[in-house]
Amino acid sequence: MTAMKESLMRRILVAASLAIWLTSLVAEDKPAINLDERRAFGYLEDICKLGRRPSESEGMTQQQDLLVDHFTKLGAQVRLQEFDTPHPKKGTPVRMKNLIVSWHPQVKERVLLCCHYDTRPYPDRDEFRPKGIFLGANDGGSGVALFMEMGHSLLAIKPTFGVDMVFFDGEEFIFQRDGGKFFLGSEHFAQQYRDRPPPYRYVCGVLVDMIGDKNLKIPIEPNSRKFAPNVVRSVWDTARTLGIKEFVSKSHLHEINDDHVPLNEIAKIPTADLIDFEYPHWHTTKDTPQQCSGASLVKVGRVLLTWLQQVPENVGK
Repeated sequence: MTAMKESLMRRILVAASLAIWLTSLVAEDKPAINLDERRAFGYLEDICKLGRRPSESEGMTQQQDLLVDHFTKLGAQVRLQEFDTPHPKKGTPVRMKNLIVSWHPQVKERVLLCCHYDTRPYPDRDEFRPKGIFLGANDGGSGVALFMEMGHSLLAIKPTFGVDMVFFDGEEFIFQRDGGKFFLGSEHFAQQYRDRPPPYRYVCGVLVDMIGDKNLKIPIEPNSRKFAPNVVRSVWDTARTLGIKEFVSKSHLHEINDDHVPLNEIAKIPTADLIDFEYPHWHTTKDTPQQCSGASLVKVGRVLLTWLQQVPENVGK
């Protein structure tokens, strides 16, 4: 009996020590993840105050200046990846600028977080004002605001890999309702990565698009499951562990072509798309900050920041 009691006591002590260790880890992690709903929503409002932000527009230039200043002050390295593309209607060259924000730039194995930061030139699906002002709060602004908010945490946390945020230009430099050339920025980025390999490697990526909806729901996008199953699994497992129910385990009804497709097909970077495509104000004048929520942005941010600290080594396989 004495031996059994001693064995039981040892187990209790080990369990208690483990619990204390885990508690200390959680306590250490809490200050590192610094997300604020009101601040995140304020960033979204600031972006939308710039007005429409199509490629090479005044609003886009102001947004680029805003982001360079914001991330530089937070301690990141910021650079532009520039290229020209013909204007789809005029044929004249348009200067495109992908914005790349690097955290822990010395690390040679990296994770790519990306979004598009241009807005469609017009709200062409608006029944009453198809040539009105398109602010693109959710479709174009939400990913930018999310990354601006996450920037307050990215030097403090200890991610498994280095992290690059890439803001793609020309995702939808389209002047008609249907058809046209999409994903200009992500396609150029993917081609450059393939044809002129940098001195580092992206092990995987996550694209965010339309993640600010008040009624947020992010199903699994089928192309993501096909190209990047381990990324999908690890991100959704993280959301489940955190109790964030907006990440749902069912799939979208249809495959969604988005900036993650060139990353997967051209650059061979396994990349998942976080997108709430069931947004009723898509490509209309009603896509304003009032239809979005700082709480939604912070929930996605919590998932990504937690995931970055525990990305599995085999995630890119």
